[in-house]
Amino acid sequence: MANIQNIFSRYEKKYLTDAAAWDEFFARISPYICPDPYGETRICNCYYDTPEHLLIRRSLDKPRYKEKLRLRCYGVPTEESIAFAEVKKKYNGVVYKRRIPLPYREAVAFLSGGEAEIPAGDAQIAREIQWMFRLYPGLSPALALHYLRSAYYASDDPALRITVDSDVRFRTYDLDLRAGESGELLLPPDARLLELKIAGAMPLWLSSALDACRIFPTSFSKYGRAYQRLLQEADDPLTLSIGGSVYA
Repeated sequence: MANIQNIFSRYEKKYLTDAAAWDEFFARISPYICPDPYGETRICNCYYDTPEHLLIRRSLDKPRYKEKLRLRCYGVPTEESIAFAEVKKKYNGVVYKRRIPLPYREAVAFLSGGEAEIPAGDAQIAREIQWMFRLYPGLSPALALHYLRSAYYASDDPALRITVDSDVRFRTYDLDLRAGESGELLLPPDARLLELKIAGAMPLWLSSALDACRIFPTSFSKYGRAYQRLLQEADDPLTLSIGGSVYA
């Protein structure tokens, strides 16, 4: 576990495009990037929220400060797979992510108020997560969301990461991530969600490739878009009910 980074501070820029534009963009930046060690991975998340969906509603209002709590796995987990209890905050455009790696069952137990063996170096992060449960009464699993991600980093700057997501799906049932990859498509099959994770200035080769391919930044939250879809589909948005126990 020593090589896994659990604390991040960076800018994240998102771009919604299609497969053809991504292929052209990738061809232009290929000389400057390397594949991430994780390569192509199915990322599985379970987002936590209050019964009134307070966290995602606040996030969609685009405040200067917002936060989310989620359980993340790389691949469909087993009980012993490493999972991350993760709090993600954004303030003035800077994203701060802090997470605790635990076996999946222990991570679920911890996020349900149970016992887990927290690594000594992660005690402060554990307290931050526990504080969120006191601050937001009723915080519980609300939505499962998964997607296929390909990840890369700049050859001369490993802190600059480029990811592209496809086959983005969500569900409000079977919130145990071990249930697999089922869910409703969030975006058209041809869509690609590009994310740049940058600690400093964007290099010229990257900005030039974006301009040449006419790929423009957008504000996009996967959880936010899924929540808005559920609102549109609900007979009575005021009584929208999503989420439930991971271990029903």
